[in-house]
Parts: sequence; structure tokens; C-alpha cells
Amino acid sequence: MDLTLVALAVFVFLLLLIVVSSAFTIETAEVGVVQRLGKFYRIAGAGLNFKAPFIDSVAARLSLRIQQLTVQVETKTKDNVFVQIPVSIQYQIISEKVYDAFYRLSEPTRQIESFVYNAILGHVPGMNLDEVFSTQAQIALDVQANLDSSMKQFGYTVVKALITDVVPDAKVKSAMNDINAAQREREATVSRGETEKILAVKKAEAEAESKRLQGEGIANQRRAIIAGLQESVEAFQKAIEGVQASDVMALVLVTQYLDTMKDIGASANSNTILLPHSPGALRDLMSEIREGVLTGQLAADNATSKPSNGAPVPRAT
Repeated sequence: MDLTLVALAVFVFLLLLIVVSSAFTIETAEVGVVQRLGKFYRIAGAGLNFKAPFIDSVAARLSLRIQQLTVQVETKTKDNVFVQIPVSIQYQIISEKVYDAFYRLSEPTRQIESFVYNAILGHVPGMNLDEVFSTQAQIALDVQANLDSSMKQFGYTVVKALITDVVPDAKVKSAMNDINAAQREREATVSRGETEKILAVKKAEAEAESKRLQGEGIANQRRAIIAGLQESVEAFQKAIEGVQASDVMALVLVTQYLDTMKDIGASANSNTILLPHSPGALRDLMSEIREGVLTGQLAADNATSKPSNGAPVPRAT
């Protein structure tokens, strides 16, 4: 009886061991590589799977998700600038080529890195640094196309290749910043010069227009003064008969002179002017003004007409 129970227990244990060793599960978005006695047997999909106990084994579980590998590539540009180019490779195992992905490549990530180096070194050394910065997207597309065509035969597809940055040497970056700053300062200087030029031209045009209007104003003022003097002389001669025009002009000029002195004295901003204003000085001033008027009249008469015998014109007294 005891032997029977022992045998039954051993049988149950062996049965459980066989069931446990023959059943296995695969996660979603994964595949399992099943080998029989060291030889590839089949690909197991997601879910519960069974294998022959003791002779079958799950050699690997491969993810079908998109994976990312970042490769730092150091290279030199055409203008002898060393740069670091981080390249992010997003790749995925082709579900129909799991066998190739597992058996044909021993270290997939190392081999992908080698292909990335080869693709980058085939482009960047033939470009200047500015061209590398301006064509990052195109370089990434070329890397993706070359890498995808090379890796498909090994069961991998390259979904995306991204060049996230181009990092030159620190001294080169500082020099580039200085060059950009100097260029922007030069552009700002040119812009300020153009602005100052426009302002100077506009100011000159405004001054010219101001002087033109000022000249017109002075001319109009003088015409008005002449018309006013003419009316004053005519009115004075009508009021007092026998008065010469020169006497009237001298009186008007003296009156204007006194009005001017009055305005100067009434102004708070005027400077001090010392002039003789005794009765004798005013008489001298009147004589000088009258003589100036007569001289001007004689000069005008000489300019318009001369005596026929060439004799000089008598001076008025």
C-alpha cells in the first residue's frame, strides 16, 4: 500500500513537471524563438504556448515594439571643424523575419551603430559646418534610407532616423557666436546710419522749406512796410502842404526808431544798449536820417537820368 502511494506521488510529480516545462507564455508585442535540441524549431506568438518537455526550449523572446538607439558620431567637416552628431535611430524587428533578426546578427545594436557611422561619414566630411546645420533633415533622411536598405536583409526596419543636434567644439561655437554678434552689430550700424541719413535729409529739406517761407514772409513784410510808408507820406503831404517827401520819410524813420527802442526796453530778455539820447543827439540822428534819405534819392535820380552836358547833379542841402 505504501509503495503504491509513493509511486502515485512520483507519477503526479512527473506529470506536473512535464506540464510546467511544456507550457510557456509570450507577452503581447513579443515573439519567442523555440529551439529543439539546439536547432531552430518555430516562432511562438503572444499568449499561452506549449513545447515538448526536455527537448524544446525558448531560446529568446524578441520585442516587436519600436526601439530607439542613440549613436554619438564624431566627425570632421569640410572646413576642418570637429563636430559631435547625436543620431537617434528608431528601429523595429520585422515580424516575418524574426529568424533573420535573431540568428543573422550577434549584436544588432553594435551593427546598427556601424551602419550609422558609415552613413554619416559619407555625408558630413564633404560639407561645410554651415551646410551641416542647414541640411540636418536631409542628412537624417539619407541615413534612414541607407540604414533601412542595409538592415532589412537582417530582419530589421528603420522607422526613423533623427539628427537631434550638431555640436561643434566649444571654441568653434564661441567663435561662431562672436561672428554672428559682429554681423548683427554691423547690420544694426548700417540701419542706424540709414536712419540718421534719412533724418538729416528730412531736416535739411525742412530747413530749406523754412528758409523759403521765411524769405517769402520777409518779402511780404517789406512790401507791407513800403506800402504803409507810402500811405503815410501821402497822408502827411495832404495834411501839411509844402512838406517834402524826404522830410516825411525822415520823420517816419525816427518814429520807427523810437518805437524799436521802446520795444527793446519793454522786453525782459533784451540786453543793455547804451545810446546817446540827449536832445542834441536826437537832432543829429534826425539830420543823419534826413541826409541818408536825400542821398538815396539823389543816387536814384542819377541812376535814371543824367544832364545832357555831363555836368554833375547839384547836391541838395
